[in-house]
Formats: sequence, structure tokens, C-alpha cells
Amino acid sequence: MAATACPRVGYFRFTFGSTMPNLSFGEKIAQIAWRLAPKRTLSRIIGWSAKRRLPRPIQDCILRSYAKTYQLNCSEAEHPIEHYPSLQAFFTRRLAPGARDFPTEEGSVVAPSDGTICDAGIAHAGKLLEAKGSAFTLNALLADDELAGQLLGGPYVVIYLSPRDYHRVHFPLGGKVIAWSHIPGKLFPVGNPSVKREPGLFARNERFVTVVDSPAGKYAVVMVAAVGVGHVTATYDTEVATHDGGFSKGRRVRHRQFSPPIPIERGQELGIFNLGSTTVTIFEPDRVKLNDLVSDAQIEMGTPLGRIIPV
Repeated sequence: MAATACPRVGYFRFTFGSTMPNLSFGEKIAQIAWRLAPKRTLSRIIGWSAKRRLPRPIQDCILRSYAKTYQLNCSEAEHPIEHYPSLQAFFTRRLAPGARDFPTEEGSVVAPSDGTICDAGIAHAGKLLEAKGSAFTLNALLADDELAGQLLGGPYVVIYLSPRDYHRVHFPLGGKVIAWSHIPGKLFPVGNPSVKREPGLFARNERFVTVVDSPAGKYAVVMVAAVGVGHVTATYDTEVATHDGGFSKGRRVRHRQFSPPIPIERGQELGIFNLGSTTVTIFEPDRVKLNDLVSDAQIEMGTPLGRIIPV
């Protein structure tokens, strides 16, 4: 079924938490600076620079310096550093076959991405990230009241991808992709300082939502864009390239439903951050039991997050 555009979005219906901390003078200055900064223009410049192909000796020097600075585990990469023609190609590198061990238990739910666990819990009253002082509602995050209602009270996990992480996103459970949504928005940075400064940040930035019908009911994987990381592609739908010309112009939420749905397997590639950001994964209530996940802990794609609750 063809993608459709929804009515123009003048604003989103945010529900901010009351737990935003008082900002220091320096944090207020940073907040003002980032709000005034031409974030989309900066993202285009960063994206353009990352795609440039330089003479091989210079390119190798840049990539090795990048790998050393961020302590990348290059042994996991599909190819050696000298294979990659640009910083973006290296940044979006695939893993070598067998680089990650997936759990053998059929009911195991796995992490969709590498990164740092920002938060995990239950979306009580539809709110997420209250503990981090930046609460927002499922309705605001998903821009889909019906889907938000189905996931209300379900478990969620937020994972931040830093420059050192593998930047492809995978399906945490098998099933069938039934829909996606592209939601325009801001491109604030998504590190802890920015989350602290900007209320409801993840529901304000641009994002791409994939909806899956699985053995644990419906779940959604939200890829949140950020400055330098506005461009998101979906592996299961080659039409999706969020910052390519013509994909989605203006402030319109765009949806696509699949009939028939697209079969996928646990661990299969879902999409790519062309530079990095954050994933938010939300499951139906009472269908998935999360493990005891520790906030600010590092996690790798494929690591068990929890298990399906038998019905």
C-alpha cells in the first residue's frame, strides 16, 4: 500500500514531566545556543563531509584516528579499515558474520542496537523517561493515538548510540512489519546533557517508527534522529531515506501500511543511522518481561533484554 501523508503538524501534543531539573547558568546558555543553532544545516554539512572520498592515505589516517579516539572494536567489522571509502561508509559498517552470538531460546528478546541504556521500565500513564527528568507520552513519541493505546503500560527500553557504537538497528523479535511512520521534528543532540536541557527531547526530535506484529503482540522500534544524524534508512523498505530529496517534505507525519505484511526474523537488520542517535523500543503490556537492566550500562545488539511471557 502506498505511503500517505497525514494532516500538517503545527505542533505535537507533548506532555512534559515535572521532574526537569533546575539548569545551571552554563546549561541555560547551552540550551539557548542549541535552540538558535541551524541544526538542519549543520546536519547537512556533517553528512556531506562524512561522505567525501579523500586520497587513500589521508582517508586511512582519518579512519584510524577515529577508531582510536572512540576505541572502536574494529575486529567486529565486516571489512578492514582500508576497505571503507569514506567516514560514513565506515560509520555504517556491517558486522562480520558471526560477530555476535544470539541467544538460542526462542522466546528471548534481544537489544535492537549497540549503545548505552538510558532508561528501561514500564510506560505508566503512557509516560517514558520520567526517571531521567525528561518525561514524554507515547502519543507524542509515536504520533499515533491508536498504537499508543495498544502499547500503554508496556515495557520499554531507550538506548543511546555514541560515535563508538555499531550503527545498524535490528529487530528484537521476529514477526511481520505491518507499518512505519516518519515524524518530522527537531535535530537536537541526544546525549545526557541535551536530554537534561530539553524537556521531552525524544518526542520532539525527528523520528522513524517501525511497527511489528510478533509472537509477543505488537511492538514499535523508534529511531530518533539528532544533529548530524538526520538521515535514516529502512532496510526492509528501500523507499525510506528520510533526508533524500522528495521522501518527505514539510512538517507532515507520513505513514505506510503493508498488505501483506513483511516477514522478518529476530536479529534481522531493520535500518541504519547514517551517523548515530537513539532507539526507543516499546512492547505491548504483559507480553514481555524485561531483565534487570541497569541504567547507563553498555549493551550490544543481540544481547538478551528479556523474554516473551507465555500466554
